[in-house]
Amino acid sequence: MSGRGGAVPVLDAESLAAAVPDVKWSAVEQVSNKPGPHMTPADALHLARTAAAAAGTGDGVVVTHGTDTLEEVAFLCDLIYDGDAPIVFTGAIRPASAPGADGPANLAHAAHAAAAREAAGLGVLVCFAGELHAARAVRKDDSTSPRAFLSPNGGPIGYVGEHTVRVEARPARRPPLAVDAMDARVETVLASLGSDGTAVRALLDAGADGLVAVVLGAGHAPPAFMDALRAAAARVPVVACVRPSRGEILHETYGFEGSERDLRASGAICAGALSPAAARIKLLACLGAGLDSDALAAAFAPDDL
Repeated sequence: MSGRGGAVPVLDAESLAAAVPDVKWSAVEQVSNKPGPHMTPADALHLARTAAAAAGTGDGVVVTHGTDTLEEVAFLCDLIYDGDAPIVFTGAIRPASAPGADGPANLAHAAHAAAAREAAGLGVLVCFAGELHAARAVRKDDSTSPRAFLSPNGGPIGYVGEHTVRVEARPARRPPLAVDAMDARVETVLASLGSDGTAVRALLDAGADGLVAVVLGAGHAPPAFMDALRAAAARVPVVACVRPSRGEILHETYGFEGSERDLRASGAICAGALSPAAARIKLLACLGAGLDSDALAAAFAPDDL
């Protein structure tokens, strides 16, 4: 992004590569050039496939992406990729035309990580402000700070220094999904004070193929919302995650109506480890891979802490 009167995506891949002259790129490819909010699920799948194919040659890959939807596309890429060479997503919070633009430093760090033997086998990463995050755990947590991304449940898995890449944790890889398309309609519905389930029913009536339910606390919702969720889970796949940025869906600590016991009995798939955005992308990918109800439950099982 660049421009004094309102930044727009005017810098292409070659321009970005030229911004870090100390990096020797083996290849530079322009896949798309649009703001993050303009990305569609089909765009995301195309970009993820392109990155995975490039990494299949054995070289580490850097993907630059708008930060608004970066976490979703990086996670989709991680869901379909099982190679050894790292794929590192990065971007910039400040436009290239702004004072203190952070893009060049992030791009240089990402290239360093992508080329480092220490990062081999980690799958898809997000690199910002010298930190490396696992794609499935990362969230955009600050809309304007250069340290915009964090992993609430475990923190960064590594760091990029002047000459070194330090890896502190190696999350277990998961089997890739063979995603044919991202054309299902998956909507997100939020439980909050007094939610009565009207939004759940409206989304189903509008033709949703699946729902992500963002529930309260450790798996709770107003009773009327829970009733609507139970009815929805009998019709379409429903994945439940929690509103707090860190936590889990409990099993049997509470027993009031609308507690986690009711949620787990509702037919919803519990995925407390995922953010709402990640849960939606994974459900879209699973539906695009043609998974049946049992396979869906198995795919999300590692995300139920």
